Amino acid sequence: MEWSLERMREWVAGGMQSVRECEGGALGTALCLALLFIWYCYRVGCEHSVPSLRGGYTPEGRGGGALPASVLTADLSNRLASSKLRQVGGVGGVGGGATEEELNGFAYCQSPECFRCSRPGEGLNQRLYHSLQEYAKRYTWAGMGRVHKGVRDQGRYLLCNRPSIQKPEVFFLPDLPSAPFFSREAQKHDVELLERSFPALLAEFESVYRLPPSRTGSSLPPGWKANSTPRGQWWTFYLVNQGTPMALNARRCPRAWRVLGQLRTFIANNVFGNACFSVLSPGATISEHYGPTNVRLRCHLGLKVPSNCELVVGGEPQCWSEGSCLLFDDSFLHTAFHDGSPEDGPRVVFMVDLWHPNVAAAERQALDYIFTPGR
Repeated sequence: MEWSLERMREWVAGGMQSVRECEGGALGTALCLALLFIWYCYRVGCEHSVPSLRGGYTPEGRGGGALPASVLTADLSNRLASSKLRQVGGVGGVGGGATEEELNGFAYCQSPECFRCSRPGEGLNQRLYHSLQEYAKRYTWAGMGRVHKGVRDQGRYLLCNRPSIQKPEVFFLPDLPSAPFFSREAQKHDVELLERSFPALLAEFESVYRLPPSRTGSSLPPGWKANSTPRGQWWTFYLVNQGTPMALNARRCPRAWRVLGQLRTFIANNVFGNACFSVLSPGATISEHYGPTNVRLRCHLGLKVPSNCELVVGGEPQCWSEGSCLLFDDSFLHTAFHDGSPEDGPRVVFMVDLWHPNVAAAERQALDYIFTPGR
């Protein structure tokens, strides 16, 4: 039997007429027809809808508008419930008990869940190309020229053949303007939003940093992770780590989470996106290392910045300042240090990963799909 909207209307009309004429069983017939009509509408809607790449919030496309607290809470709960919550620490996801080794002067974990620490190779290249083909079949090849070129030629672009000053270790998108530091104008809206949020973010940092140590005997408050450094201490408190929300941490920082939801270019849906409070103790140095990709700009909002603290990217030094943002491409060789005295206290920044301004919307969507956490 062929289903059609006109036939359904005729049956519904017949059912309604039967009800008016008080025929036996008319009410049950009308109810069944109504349910069938609802089912038909649902099927039609499914066939014409465009499936989303991932569940959860997507700052891109929301215009940067604030979300009601109830929406943020429900959204956060849905994302945290559906994701595998990996409370791993460090830029590379160095967690407690993980085996570490030195590569390019930086400690990497061996966790199979850590995409950041994946070594470039034929297996990774094949996975990326398969994911791109899958995306193109499902959506479109339009605008995929650079992404296709990058996936196809990763062997040429990565470690061995790139200039030593810039070596993204997982994915390189060709033909992007490159520089160690970027002007705040590159992502003006999000930079200004973060700087306006400075008092709230500072207060929220202090609320989680001052918690007493847990009963397990850990030297750090709950939610904090210690990262490998040649000297001093480097601690991080992640809200989003490699595209995955950190459940307990995010719930303890509702204002910071709200700020992330208002950013237009925050990388929320793939493994290259992170957001955290980052703390360097006096005397600490972060070893020189490269980030995983050039498709993002790392943004540091200074929260507490004593003297004698510096960030060096691609051989260019810059100093943080409280309440201001620094934008840099962390696929360049970079390091940071705090040469102040113990009396100066720690250097604290709020770190978020934003899209490189020259990555087009179609490319962002494809990269979100290819680098979905867990793919």
